[in-house]
Amino acid sequence: MTDDAMDCHELVELVTAYLDGALDLDTRARFDAHLLDCDGCENYLQQLRGTIDTLDTLGKADPETLDPAFRDKLLAAFRDWR
Repeated sequence: MTDDAMDCHELVELVTAYLDGALDLDTRARFDAHLLDCDGCENYLQQLRGTIDTLDTLGKADPETLDPAFRDKLLAAFRDWR
């Protein structure tokens, strides 16, 4: 590992900027290089992308068409979130 190699903690801090396409070229290259060597971070990124896609789909859905049990689970999960 070189001195400029990215570690998992730095990747997690930068993942939003990465997904937004807001990283400079050097940081993006370091991010991508880390993903090649770290299955855990690659899995984390894929899970985050899946979550974003799911939330995007839910955001476009008519609330009345959601399964009532699913809607109740979502409401319960976020009821006390702040």
